[in-house]
Amino acid sequence: MPPLTAVTIAPARRLHGRLRVPGDKSISHRYAMLAALAEGPSTLSHFAPGADCRSTLACLRRLGVDIREGPAGTVTLLGRGLHRLSSPSAPLDAGNSGTTMRLLSGILAGQPFPATIVGDASLSRRPMRRVIEPIERMGARIESIDGRPPLTIHGTRLHAIAHRPDVPSAQVKSAVLLAGLHAEGTTSVSEPAATRDHTERALIAFGGTVEVDGFTVSVPGGQRLAGRSLAVPGDFSSAAFWLVAAAALPGSRVEIEEVGLNPTRTALLDVLRRFGARVAVQHAAVEDSTGGEPRGTVVVESDRMGTIEITPDEVPGLIDELPAIAALAAHGGEVTVRGAAELRVKESDRIAALVAGFRALGLDADERPDGFTIRRSSSGPSSPSGGVADARGDHRMAMAFAVAALAAEQPSTIEGADAVVISYPDFFETLDRLVRPSTKLGAP
Repeated sequence: MPPLTAVTIAPARRLHGRLRVPGDKSISHRYAMLAALAEGPSTLSHFAPGADCRSTLACLRRLGVDIREGPAGTVTLLGRGLHRLSSPSAPLDAGNSGTTMRLLSGILAGQPFPATIVGDASLSRRPMRRVIEPIERMGARIESIDGRPPLTIHGTRLHAIAHRPDVPSAQVKSAVLLAGLHAEGTTSVSEPAATRDHTERALIAFGGTVEVDGFTVSVPGGQRLAGRSLAVPGDFSSAAFWLVAAAALPGSRVEIEEVGLNPTRTALLDVLRRFGARVAVQHAAVEDSTGGEPRGTVVVESDRMGTIEITPDEVPGLIDELPAIAALAAHGGEVTVRGAAELRVKESDRIAALVAGFRALGLDADERPDGFTIRRSSSGPSSPSGGVADARGDHRMAMAFAVAALAAEQPSTIEGADAVVISYPDFFETLDRLVRPSTKLGAP
């Protein structure tokens, strides 16, 4: 569909339907990068369709990887092996994708040539020091603008390190582990809390060796990876918006098939149960093509509404789902999040953007340095009034505001709605299909 700079969301009484969400963005990035480093061809099915993963494929092509795209989201990559990527003739453009920039930095650190990674205006404001510091400790040199992109990575022969980050981050962990594949010795990352483990599972799927001991992950350098045929599960973070909407709107029932059920990603299901929703999960049988990633069917039905408080220890397992969780407040609950300062350095300052957007839709919202509280107005009508919310170029903001707008008294407009192309290009068409037939959705 052509990009929509804004959409109007009409109030809805309920959502109902069965669907399959796009391929998991986090897993697609990792599979593509490891396929490039493997020996032999890899075929990835249900590859994520969004712009972020397109950026990863474009960067890999500039590094000499032969990539062919087939029907139904199938991507075939001919791996080049470790240390065998080609020097790019121009900067690598990561677009809006922080995952592309951070993980690719780890790979480029071990290549025998310099390379520059650039991004769009939003990505160019995002901090990269937490990736730069450990990679430079391994021997590479990285030029930046005060710790922000563009990054010029001067690759070299790397040595292993034991990295202990202060803040848990799956992207930082993954960047160091990918650099560790090219290093002499065994590289380890010890985090203060568990983060998503897609990189560890993907390494094993491509024939690599990974040791996990509590919150410490280690990889020996120099190991050879082999090409594989793998199916990417549905993106749980994209599914989160439908699960939240189903939990919040009375009489709703949404069933999502073939969605990823990695236990480092599914903490939202317990949050929805605390909110009062009925949640059923059916795991699919694990097959060789699943790369060790659990998947299955999730069904959510609304029941009652409660108050939700997300504590700092819960944040690492919910970081991408927090915008969706915030939308629960529009439907009658109250949502408080603490310990989530990391949200300020995402595609937008998500704390400021959420608070401003929900206020614009007629909700009460309090901003704190590390979080927020969202609730229905105590002095206004029982439902949010509706209004105009600005997604600020952030795909998760656009989707969160759309879910919240379903509870409003009047139609609401989401400006910058085209940001959904980053992860879920068909989001608004899917919303139109799930709402009751009498509810209309369209451009203003």
